[in-house]
Amino acid sequence: MYIPLQYQNKDLEEIKGFIQENAFAILINQVDGQSWATHLPLELASDDNDSYKLVGHLAKANPQWKSFRTDSEVLVIFNGPHSYISSSLYKKEEVPTWNYIAVHIYGTISILSESELYKSLVALVDRYERDSKHPVSVPEFSKKTMRQIKGVVGFEISVNKIQAAYKLSQGRPEDHDAIVDHLKDSPNAGSQDIAREMKKRRLR
Repeated sequence: MYIPLQYQNKDLEEIKGFIQENAFAILINQVDGQSWATHLPLELASDDNDSYKLVGHLAKANPQWKSFRTDSEVLVIFNGPHSYISSSLYKKEEVPTWNYIAVHIYGTISILSESELYKSLVALVDRYERDSKHPVSVPEFSKKTMRQIKGVVGFEISVNKIQAAYKLSQGRPEDHDAIVDHLKDSPNAGSQDIAREMKKRRLR
């Protein structure tokens, strides 16, 4: 994606944290010559060589997986908070804009074996059940329930390139306080999150 230099984020640790907090992603590739997108949760993992991968699954009824090729690249989009920024908050006249955080990952994809899929499902459910009052666990599911696994396809994406855009009014430091004060009082959760991100960077 196009990212002006001042909005590029190269901090891998921060980007990893963002992906983990905004794990519901969009997976995009080509299906019969047309762009195809699926919304799904993805888990970020690393191996012994410090290479990163994304692990997930989708329904076998979804034709997207039949077009997965190890010799072609897929795109994964992780969306974060975003907010309209009114130019009425600026000290000097300028056009309004939009602040946002987004990460694009490009990589090559491969299908998981049944045992690898099972392992990934255990990890996924365990992660999101941590805060449940009565957590469930994949190994505790009945054989009848586990038959549903036959209806999904697991996959792994080897990460080739990461692009991270953190557009947070970096070009208008003189207006940061006014923007943050306005956004933090907004009823919109995305605006409040953008205010926190802007404030966090001012404190560094």
